[in-house]
Amino acid sequence: MTDNLAAAAPLPDASALPAGGIGFFEKWLSVWVALCIAAGLLLGAFAPSAFAFLASLEYASVNLVVAGLIWAMVFPMMVNVDFASLRHIGDRPKGLVLTLVVNWLIKPFTMAALGVLFFEHVFAGWIAPADAQSYIAGLILLGAAPCTAMVFVWSQLTRGDPAYTLVQVSANDVIMIFAFAPIVALLLGVTDIAVPWDTLLLATGLYVAIPLAAGALTRKHLTRAAGNGEGAEEAVARFTARLKPVSILGLLATVVLLFGFQGEVILRDPLLIAMIAVPLLLQSYGIFLLAYAAARAWKIPFNIAAPCALIGTSNFFELAVAVAISLFGLHSGAALATVVGVLVEVPVMLSLVAFANRTRHWFA
Repeated sequence: MTDNLAAAAPLPDASALPAGGIGFFEKWLSVWVALCIAAGLLLGAFAPSAFAFLASLEYASVNLVVAGLIWAMVFPMMVNVDFASLRHIGDRPKGLVLTLVVNWLIKPFTMAALGVLFFEHVFAGWIAPADAQSYIAGLILLGAAPCTAMVFVWSQLTRGDPAYTLVQVSANDVIMIFAFAPIVALLLGVTDIAVPWDTLLLATGLYVAIPLAAGALTRKHLTRAAGNGEGAEEAVARFTARLKPVSILGLLATVVLLFGFQGEVILRDPLLIAMIAVPLLLQSYGIFLLAYAAARAWKIPFNIAAPCALIGTSNFFELAVAVAISLFGLHSGAALATVVGVLVEVPVMLSLVAFANRTRHWFA
């Protein structure tokens, strides 16, 4: 059975997705991140005692300040996930199969391989071995965390099928609960990095399972209060729109904190950010081209193929940042690597959106 749009079974209502294209803050996210990096570096240099106090607010390997900020980032996007859409998981399966294969069987392993290649070989002369291991760990966390929120934006910008995107995101979130920790542990072990299983499982539960459950309960309450139909989805959209500024501020505050803690290392070696960005850029463009070419070869329609490739390229950097801090600490190279992922994400994804829209005619 082909992925013919006319013959396909109906998918969930597209109104389940946030309306509109990329917003002002999302479009310029890399600029805000860069400004917050500068603010963090300055504050870390002039107020080190304040950052030392914030770092001390920790319980069971979890920094309480950062945990609150991560929850502010993650919770609004979890409310958008509609588990009812999973009943359509078998409709038009090609795009979903391609997304899941790229996200869980290819992307984490290629990211780990690129990390080892650059930090144990290409950049080995400039980076201490212990630091190299930490940066590799951060890249692994990024590679094992597929995006859940900005995917909706990339899908809208390519005029993708919004209902199908919702199915893909919901399926990825369910898989993430069970697959994220084992894949991270496997890749950290293969790269000879110690795996603190208890902390990894705690972080996965704290930043994936619990926010996802809280989001599902909140969504259920909102839709039940508004009744069925379009009114329910509008209630969800209004709720998440009110929380969006909180989510963005949580991200930016986390960046300020991380670079405040990392300031001394970065100012001593400013080329470090560029070195971390190199494997991230290669991974992003390589994964996109692989998924995009496979979608074209498999004759997947463009409105599914483009979001499919973009989902595989984008990262759930909020989760990666939180887990890096929990596993390796606020001052770690792993945490720094995940924040660099935030810095490169938006310009890379916008360039790929533009490429996809220019090559729409490649697809039937």
